[in-house]
Amino acid sequence: MTRLTGRFDDAFRYAHEVHASQTRKGSGAPYVSHLMGVASIVLDDGGSEDEAIAALLHDAAEDHGGRERLADIRSRFGEAVARIVEDCTDSWEATKEPWLERKQAYIQHARTLGPSSLRVSAADKVHNSYAILRDLRNTGEQVWERFSANADDVVAYYESLGRAFREAGGGRLVDELDRIVRGIQREMGY
Repeated sequence: MTRLTGRFDDAFRYAHEVHASQTRKGSGAPYVSHLMGVASIVLDDGGSEDEAIAALLHDAAEDHGGRERLADIRSRFGEAVARIVEDCTDSWEATKEPWLERKQAYIQHARTLGPSSLRVSAADKVHNSYAILRDLRNTGEQVWERFSANADDVVAYYESLGRAFREAGGGRLVDELDRIVRGIQREMGY
């Protein structure tokens, strides 16, 4: 059983400060709700405190400061957390590369993830894909308006990630991601 210390509390405060003005696309919910969801999934899967901290911080560098933010995370929370955050980041630039290019590169990278990074990345994708499934069921096709890609490309991305995660070692979260993607496909009439 993972014991959470003051480091986790510090990481939560840090994540809340970094993402304070950010909301979830489509829902307007505070972005920290996603970070808490990912951390919860990581802990429910038996993750360590470092993995839970990385779950809280997994989007900080990508969304707020790039490599400088990663260096700050490393100095505050250690190398293990920083390595996971780095592995979960698909863009280091304020102006991100095109969606398809970025996601294809991340799929290739995902094949090489170590166990801790795999757990956090898979938890992130489980949380995101479930939000798609839930919103597809509740609000319909308008869910796809929040993406810089069409529905087929988004679904193909999650399918490809599932295969890449299996190559990296798989696990229960990867199985769950597959089930959610199949649910999305059913809702879309595939």
